[in-house]
Amino acid sequence: MSMNGLIIVALIVVVFVYIISIYNRLIAMIEAVRNNQKQIDIQLDRRYKVFQSLLEVVKKYMDYEKSTLKDVVALRNQAQSAKASGDAAGMMQAENKISGVLSSGLNVVFEQYPDLKANQNAMQLQEEIVSTENKLAFSKQALNDSIERYNALKKSFFQAIIVKLFGNLNQDFPYWQLDADTVKQQENFTVKF
Repeated sequence: MSMNGLIIVALIVVVFVYIISIYNRLIAMIEAVRNNQKQIDIQLDRRYKVFQSLLEVVKKYMDYEKSTLKDVVALRNQAQSAKASGDAAGMMQAENKISGVLSSGLNVVFEQYPDLKANQNAMQLQEEIVSTENKLAFSKQALNDSIERYNALKKSFFQAIIVKLFGNLNQDFPYWQLDADTVKQQENFTVKF
């Protein structure tokens, strides 16, 4: 085989190896996004279980303060239904609403019931909810970061060519975000005395 033939074969091998490395990197990033989605599911499941425990404790102290409980239960059920049906946007919206209820509604309930506020189980569960909400926020951020890295890579010049060659690499993952009404409401938030 001539020198030119060897150079051509070497170039073909290098290009082939480069294509395989890009393909593998994109697959790894897709799997990282899927893993981050699963991590959110783990935190949502943890929050669901902590809610169950907290609701049991709160029910012992509350007879007439049912609106907050009904909201949390309804939103939790809505999120579970959306998750079961594969409606990622519906699940995100319900979970974001649950976070809103947690930040306002349950704190008011704890303030209205000093015995509940002093109850060790309730305090532990409240700490668990705060911890879970923090872990959930970090998981959401990790998901969005991994989606951003994947989207940036798949749009890069050589990678975009590989994505077009292999259709299974062109994935569209939804970012975890608040709906427009919630953002507007939070932007217009004012403290009233």
